[in-house]
Amino acid sequence: MPTVLVTGANRGLGLEFVRQYAAAGWTVHAGVREPASAAELAALAASHGSVTVHRLDVADDASIRALADALAGTPIDVLLNNAGVFGPKPGADRDLRQQFGTLDRAVLESVWRVNAWAPLAMAEAFVEQVAASAQRKIATISSSIGSIGESRAKGEGGLYAYRMSKSAVNVAMASLATDLAPRGIRIGIYCPGWVRTAMGGPRAPLTPEASIAGLRARIEELDEASSGRFLRWDGSPVPW
Repeated sequence: MPTVLVTGANRGLGLEFVRQYAAAGWTVHAGVREPASAAELAALAASHGSVTVHRLDVADDASIRALADALAGTPIDVLLNNAGVFGPKPGADRDLRQQFGTLDRAVLESVWRVNAWAPLAMAEAFVEQVAASAQRKIATISSSIGSIGESRAKGEGGLYAYRMSKSAVNVAMASLATDLAPRGIRIGIYCPGWVRTAMGGPRAPLTPEASIAGLRARIEELDEASSGRFLRWDGSPVPW
């Protein structure tokens, strides 16, 4: 039975990852900041004996290290860096603080810590568990908003904190694909699409079920040739 560790597993895409992997018979380790408040995840764990919920704050290096120590010796086939934050959102926050003219260093740093630093820190902390597994995969959920080529083609600007963090994690994971190739570890970088979640909003055209089904297929087919590539949930390439 393969094993997956999912970060940010309490809602949205993370919760759907847990649901689908558990239904497929995987052993699932689900990391969340506050397990006591993750009611839907707790219900999933109660109905699937293969799901274990762990306290994990990916913005806290000590929390990452503590979970890595707790799971030492446990092979992890797929390390799934799903946790992410958008930062202040248009229409929801009076002062966006990630538009030019109102930029806030604290916002940039907090978004970067979760979206860009945490996946790399997770990879460092869990590399031995991944290397000991049969599949040896690390998958990171990014966004086409971090694509320089696509943003330029669409004439998009703003959203500096989120956009910069996703561009940063893309290059970090591409570099990781090179560094970990000698150990047989493959790196997937994926855009889930515009999904109907708390982050994506109710107007998003894609359901979590469809997005995660596509992403799971991409992770399943991840191999040496596709390692380090930036792909959408449906398998189409995203420009850097």
